[in-house]
Amino acid sequence: MNLRQKGSALPRGLSLSDKVYLAPVFSMAGEERVSVAVRFSSKELFLSEYTLAEVEGWAKSEDHLGLSILDQLGFLKNLNRYNLIGSRDTPLIMGLMNVTPDSFSDGGLFQTTEAAVKQAITLRDAGADILDIGGESTRPGADFVDSNEELDRVLPVIEKCRNLGPLLSIDTRKSAVMDAAIEAGAGLINDVTALEYDPKSMAVAVKKHVPVCLMHSSADPKVMQDNPTYDHVLFDVIDYLRSRVEKCLEAGMKRDQIYIDPGIGFGKTLDHNRILLKGLRFFHGLGCPVLLGVSRKSFISQIDRPSEASERMGGSLSALLQGLTAGVQIFRVHDVAETRQAIKVWQSIDKTGLTP
Repeated sequence: MNLRQKGSALPRGLSLSDKVYLAPVFSMAGEERVSVAVRFSSKELFLSEYTLAEVEGWAKSEDHLGLSILDQLGFLKNLNRYNLIGSRDTPLIMGLMNVTPDSFSDGGLFQTTEAAVKQAITLRDAGADILDIGGESTRPGADFVDSNEELDRVLPVIEKCRNLGPLLSIDTRKSAVMDAAIEAGAGLINDVTALEYDPKSMAVAVKKHVPVCLMHSSADPKVMQDNPTYDHVLFDVIDYLRSRVEKCLEAGMKRDQIYIDPGIGFGKTLDHNRILLKGLRFFHGLGCPVLLGVSRKSFISQIDRPSEASERMGGSLSALLQGLTAGVQIFRVHDVAETRQAIKVWQSIDKTGLTP
């Protein structure tokens, strides 16, 4: 995709086949600014930065895409640098708990209910706001697990953790597991297929009236790393998630019930992952809280040197800080205490002025 030369003038006369993406420019002082990307049907890409007033005026002059631009501007105007969920001014930490034998980092560690509950208490005490419980690995090359086996793994854990304090999330792509897990005490659905894998998932999410996280993944975990390709990974993923958000809204969900996850490492090459992390700010144009999962993922070893998942703390925190800079609202992590500390120190410095 060719990058059109940056200039002072916003492109005029956009057609319905063109696409506009907006991102906030975070600053502690000065006039509010917006990054504007225009993806033309000619495959050219325009990218530049303007004041909020300039973008508003541009939107009002555009016949075809003006309303879409104004909608995105509305989302950005209500965006806080740190978090939008409830009254918190700090991101939520989702501690992940895989009760599986084959997850890429902690597979087999928490297979028994007793071990899983002990880990849940550890994560809670370390500062987890959400516990994400999964009974089927979604690592690259993972095998399918049927619903009954998945339920056998997760339900006893959910039932024993439902009164621990943190919100419980069920990490599944199957409607039967979603339904039973919510009945057992889960309050959030985290689906790596954005409610597409199982035709009944959308109905369950609507009926149960719980928040749902829609993640982008290009294919089934078994084959998702087999030569993933995109026209432009950042805007392709945004387009996909926008379409899934719209489907949820049409089905009766409220926008504040929908979270979005770009799916780092799910059907992406190293370059794809880097571009998504660099462009995270543009996901705010969808008007939904952004969840980011980078913890211990293999792209860290690709950038640095080969290492075991448990040895990728430095890279995990580095990518997390990129998410903080971009205003990500939820972080899904293995290492809750370290994540909490990194967030608090970063925020403390970020909020500090240069004058006493």
